Amino acid sequence: MIHLRNRIRWLLPVLLLLALPATGDEVPEPPEVEGHSAILMDVHSGRVLASQGKSEAWPPASLAKLMTLYTAFSALEEGLIAPDDKVRVSEEAWSTKGSRMFLEAGNEVPLKRILKGIAVKSGNDASVALAEHVAGSERAFVELMNEHARELGLEDTRFANATGLPAKGMKTTARDMAHLAAALIRDFPDRYSMFSVRKMTHNDVTQYNRNRLLWWDETVDGLKTGHTEAAGYALVASAKREGMRLISVVMGTDSERERAKESQELLDYGFQHFRTFKLYEAGEPLHDVRVWKGDRDHVEVALPQDLYVTLPQDQRDRLEVTLDFTTPLTAPVTQGSDVGRLTATLEDRTLATAPLTTLEEVPPGSFFRRALDSFRAWFTTE
Repeated sequence: MIHLRNRIRWLLPVLLLLALPATGDEVPEPPEVEGHSAILMDVHSGRVLASQGKSEAWPPASLAKLMTLYTAFSALEEGLIAPDDKVRVSEEAWSTKGSRMFLEAGNEVPLKRILKGIAVKSGNDASVALAEHVAGSERAFVELMNEHARELGLEDTRFANATGLPAKGMKTTARDMAHLAAALIRDFPDRYSMFSVRKMTHNDVTQYNRNRLLWWDETVDGLKTGHTEAAGYALVASAKREGMRLISVVMGTDSERERAKESQELLDYGFQHFRTFKLYEAGEPLHDVRVWKGDRDHVEVALPQDLYVTLPQDQRDRLEVTLDFTTPLTAPVTQGSDVGRLTATLEDRTLATAPLTTLEEVPPGSFFRRALDSFRAWFTTE
């Protein structure tokens, strides 16, 4: 009779382990943030390296524009709008309060310039003009924003407008903002560079990006600041050093300088004490799995996506990888079938899990092979 569970365990390859620098120091506690909430997360592995009130609801202020841009980028990818579209500035958009791109009512502005005005200048006028261009009205656009929030799993976030101006029911969390920022980086890599633009001139008015880290730290290349009286000062920042990308979110600080300082300390902490590595590439064969009653006896399995882990530097030699196959495979087997799970653990703590899928299909075997496997199954243990 066939066992339903087959487990393979091994330590990571030595070459990978030697790539991490050696250190005997314990990882210190993360810096305490002077603000309402904060989080530090690795983009590739998704591991949270530090957090403070990460799930507590808070007004997003202009951080909401990250979803405004995500929604617009999605529409661009779907071909619903184009970068060279002319966006007509309505009276409603022109009269929107708060930070402005200094659009003029009745003018037509290229969409790509509107997007830049939101990312760099945090233009509320540009956000409303964009919303109206994409969905016909800001209200309809907000429905799209909330739909994307649900799709991305932002369970504690709700948008009420495209600008982040105070509104009833509008809320988010540091955790949700980190995942939204990661989605922007992952889903729209070709558009991400606009978040690193330091200044922009429109209508003879030059304004500077309010993200001070763009001047303080050359490894920082985004993303967005926010401020209202109710929300305080907020910053979602991202930096990349030696192939490792981190996102920090700080919400509810008392000043522009403080949000930048707290964000810098979080990023420095993460880069100093952790490293992120790609364990396996998508499609890389990992193991042969027995197939019963097929035209061949085995099929290779792999991960459908790249797998990353983030480790403290001094724990590099303790990582274990386990493959679990929960059911026997009987032909026919389709390509991409989910046949098990890979788990990466560090001292009994799970760091990452991923499905194992078949690299090829396995058609049914001949009558003789199927009959022979039926006989073998009574006597074979795998």
